[in-house]
Amino acid sequence: MRAALETPGLLSLAAGFTDNASLPVTALSEALRRVIVQAPDRGYLQYGTNAGRSGLRAGLAGRMLRQDGRAVEAEDPAALARWTERVFVTNGSQQALYLAVQTLCDPGDIILVDRPTYFVFLDLLAGLGVEARSLPVDAAGKLDPQALRNLLAGMRADGSRARLKAVYFIGWFSNPSGRTVRVEEGRALAAALRAEDCVVPVIEDAAYREMGYELGSASTRAGVLSDTAWDGFPRLYCGTLTKPFATGLKVGFGVCDHQAWRDAMLHVKGHQDFGSGNFVQALLEDAIASGVYDDQLAVLRRVYREKRNALHAALVAGGLAGLGWRWAVPEGGLYLWLEGPAGLDTAGDSDFCRACLREGVLYVPGALCHGDAPPRHTVRLSFGVLSPVGLVEAAARFCRAAAAFGQSIRRA
Repeated sequence: MRAALETPGLLSLAAGFTDNASLPVTALSEALRRVIVQAPDRGYLQYGTNAGRSGLRAGLAGRMLRQDGRAVEAEDPAALARWTERVFVTNGSQQALYLAVQTLCDPGDIILVDRPTYFVFLDLLAGLGVEARSLPVDAAGKLDPQALRNLLAGMRADGSRARLKAVYFIGWFSNPSGRTVRVEEGRALAAALRAEDCVVPVIEDAAYREMGYELGSASTRAGVLSDTAWDGFPRLYCGTLTKPFATGLKVGFGVCDHQAWRDAMLHVKGHQDFGSGNFVQALLEDAIASGVYDDQLAVLRRVYREKRNALHAALVAGGLAGLGWRWAVPEGGLYLWLEGPAGLDTAGDSDFCRACLREGVLYVPGALCHGDAPPRHTVRLSFGVLSPVGLVEAAARFCRAAAAFGQSIRRA
């Protein structure tokens, strides 16, 4: 990163930041005016509760229930109140993930993660001394249930099964791969765990659920809290209001159906922040209730679809596929996941990475995104920050580096 910062004119396809020009300045200004008028006691500037504002929690519970196909419960006051009690608001979804692991694990414990997975979560695990092991996948990148059962059986045989404390996966438009877990895949994961008597806590990361480019894509399947295949598992569903609205507000949330686990997370949370920012929670509560949150989502879906198309088309035009690179076109999120030719090393200390820096373009090495046995020929490209014009230029630089590097390999 130091070398990148010292490179004049660098174009970054690495940072998972969002589009600055589309941030909802007008919507937030209007929300602020409404909050001030509706709360003359200035309670929005006072300390909030540890679990978060009840109105925001109810709004989040209702959104999740509707996305899971449970609109009747979302409209029923008693049912909605029960779900609201399971919601707690955090300083971004990262805090919810940290609380989950901190309350479940001791150093040396194990969590199963998807392959590839969110590299910041892997860093979180490493910081707590927790070992990440990847869920086995097939050639198409989908979960391999039989291989998982074999893995769990082997863990039982070598004694490490006792240290398995949770399973973590990203449900929609994954960071980094852009993949969405389909209904049958999620149920196969639950079935394989149950068959091996591994009914451990499950954490579903839904940070990008609302970032699908088509309206309604958040409802491609029910989350773990509503899918009966996961009944009996302690379940935590983590989401965020930052990527789909305004990243700088840093408000995330968790929904947990296991009372003792939720209580433990709130106990630790109280030590950390004594109640996440009440002011921004008030703004987001209004944004959801007034509809401006959904208006902003519509803007972002259009913006990121255009950016995805620009980056994908530029990579195609640059001849990257002809150089042996492969990638899928995601239906949402902020990322393209690329696989380079077999034998290529794209790690941060690789010659290929240095070639890209010389061209003035930066990426995230895919090796960072694996709990174990990382392949060294993968790359994550983010299209969140740069404009479509900037993405075209960044892609051209990446393709030039790939072409020049391929030629140097052939000459060698």
